[in-house]
Amino acid sequence: MDQHSLFSDITPDFTGITMAGVDEAGRGPLAGAVYAAAVILDPSRPVLGLADSKVLTAGRREELAFEIRERALSWCVASATVEEIDTLNILRATMLAMQRAVEGLAHFPQVAMVDGNQAPSLRCTVQTVIKGDALVPAISAASILAKTARDADLVRLHEQFPQYGFDQHKGYGTALHLTRLREHGPCLEHRRSFAPVRQLLAAAV
Repeated sequence: MDQHSLFSDITPDFTGITMAGVDEAGRGPLAGAVYAAAVILDPSRPVLGLADSKVLTAGRREELAFEIRERALSWCVASATVEEIDTLNILRATMLAMQRAVEGLAHFPQVAMVDGNQAPSLRCTVQTVIKGDALVPAISAASILAKTARDADLVRLHEQFPQYGFDQHKGYGTALHLTRLREHGPCLEHRRSFAPVRQLLAAAV
């Protein structure tokens, strides 16, 4: 299949068709890469308790991420760098991360179901699903893998740049992060195209 049919409120019957769920993590933060994951679940090895990663505790996300990696027919996590975000813009960088995730699957899907109302161009049929991370198990699984991978990356960034508290806010524009950003200025992993970082850099000139 090479046509791209985009829908946001219809979930057709994909029985017998290889379907991947696709989701991202990290579009909003001021620092760090944006991540995406693609997952093809195995109906014979279900993962119980799948849900939107945002409503799960960090511990439960990690447990489910392990089960997804163990039981899925295929999965892939990919990212787009801070440099790519600043060069392309965050939407295009997110679409690039999604493309990389789908292209990285060991089994290429016939259909990709993507959370939200925007989707990358892929070599298969694409369907968008608003709130898909809460409605479609494969998208839920993708949201969990993307979120846990990005959180782990921000813990790594905290070890490299402990002054910002990345392990606490994961790069989002919290009061703590904005305070540390004003105190220390941006590091290499801050997104210079995002307004709070861009404004600080402009003020320092």
